[in-house]
Amino acid sequence: MKEGPDIAHVATLIGDPARANMLTALMSGKALTVSELAEEAGVTIQTASSHLSKLDAGGLLRPRKQGRHKYFSLANDEVAHVLEGLMGLAAGAGHLRKRTGPKDAELREARVCYNHLAGDMGTQMFDSLMAQGHLVLEGEDLILTASGAIFATGFEIDLGELRKARAPLCRECLDWSERRSHLAGSLGRAFLTRFEELGWAKRDQKTRVVSFSSSGATAFHQLFPKNVAR
Repeated sequence: MKEGPDIAHVATLIGDPARANMLTALMSGKALTVSELAEEAGVTIQTASSHLSKLDAGGLLRPRKQGRHKYFSLANDEVAHVLEGLMGLAAGAGHLRKRTGPKDAELREARVCYNHLAGDMGTQMFDSLMAQGHLVLEGEDLILTASGAIFATGFEIDLGELRKARAPLCRECLDWSERRSHLAGSLGRAFLTRFEELGWAKRDQKTRVVSFSSSGATAFHQLFPKNVAR
């Protein structure tokens, strides 16, 4: 028997179509009930419960009980990172689910990826932060620079609180639709939260689309301009 991590086991858990649909639904960052996940997967509640038990046992989910209901969310951003990467591989190979229409364009423009901003606007924010010197890559590590800390603090993001968390502050996430990086980690989530607090954007929990208001989009593009000279 070969030594090392059993990726086949994890791949089998993710690879079932019903379970894949459930995991994709949880990429919104919102905890969902068994019945909600059953609807997403197109299976009965009993079948959904069986799938969720397997995903939980495999370490991919975090179950929580509140009142009479049991809620499920992704176990951590490591799971979300893997799922977004798989979406990128699938999209790059032309394996797309047959869901076309207006929402498809909106998803590519701006969407939630486990509580951080993805899509065209997500990659624009990442590229702009890099170009302005607020983020730098040191080997495989994404680092927030001193100027980046000033920038984030000026945007009323509490870096002290973020650094107390177990999750990494900054992380690259390969965007499935853009095939370029967007900002993940606790800082990525904090930026999206601020956009919502300021009324710039709101998320659609059903589709993961992030809709920016006209004034919010203008403010976003001023804060994260394209084609910044390095």
